[in-house]
Amino acid sequence: MDNKEFSFSESAEPHRERTKRLLKQHPEVRTLIGRNPFSFALILAIVAMQTVFAYLLGNQPWWLVIIVAYAAGAFANHALFVLIHECAHNLVFKSKAANILSGIIADLPIIVPSSVSFRSYHLKHHSFQGDYDLDADLASRWEARLIGSTFAGKALWLLFFPVFQALRPPRLKEIKFVNGWTVVNWVVVFGYDAAVIVLFGPMAFLYLALSFVFSIGLHPLGARWIQEHYLTAAPQETYSYYGRLNILALNVGYHNEHHDLPSVPWNNLPRLKAIAPELYDPLISHRSWARLLWRFLTDPSLSLFSRMLRKNRAGLAVQQEV
Repeated sequence: MDNKEFSFSESAEPHRERTKRLLKQHPEVRTLIGRNPFSFALILAIVAMQTVFAYLLGNQPWWLVIIVAYAAGAFANHALFVLIHECAHNLVFKSKAANILSGIIADLPIIVPSSVSFRSYHLKHHSFQGDYDLDADLASRWEARLIGSTFAGKALWLLFFPVFQALRPPRLKEIKFVNGWTVVNWVVVFGYDAAVIVLFGPMAFLYLALSFVFSIGLHPLGARWIQEHYLTAAPQETYSYYGRLNILALNVGYHNEHHDLPSVPWNNLPRLKAIAPELYDPLISHRSWARLLWRFLTDPSLSLFSRMLRKNRAGLAVQQEV
């Protein structure tokens, strides 16, 4: 595989055909579609937990803050990212506004307002997977060239993953970056950040900042971003993870299942796989995020270019989130 340029596919987004087969062969999977309001209770519980942890660590030494952030805070923040993802798909409440507000609440301990913008970009990722002009999940070409295929380069990319993600929107000119909800997201989250610093102190904020960095960066959880669409077994484009960390990650590893039926909430994804084993068992999957992280870092054949591009939009038009 060429690790200096993306692979290219002439076909349309790869999940629609399997979705048709799934619904035809197993119409009973429609019973899994719906919303899970319990996700909102989880959002409140985890936000409260992270806030209490920040308060308790406000007067603790920096080394203890780092340990707790890596061992506990990263998992809590990652779960909040998954719940923001559920809100983006309107899988918590029927009301779109309620889902957006729930996502903003889940955003609080993450310290960087991202819930509303993630919603806009992520829904385009589902419709236009692999389209360089619409899929924010793809690295920019300059980003991939800068990082290269060395251990050090890829480790730095994971460590500063949020920064690189933040630099991608200018490439995606067909997607509106700011709307009214985006401003609300910024005001609420930055207000929370200021309150934590003023009331709990800088160490409390450091705990939340490190929890954020570890939850999506140089940590076994960071392998999730590699697992989902990096071509570790080309030409398959999407991969699921079926390891034990799905318990703490709210089944986010069931990524093929999610792309096939995005209207199924996180708690029903294992049932979806169990109903249609003939569609999912033959696919290549991952069992260990830690092992995948090590492979990505040490295998020079894997780079940010290990992704599939396409121009075929299958007649779909770009629609903006309001």
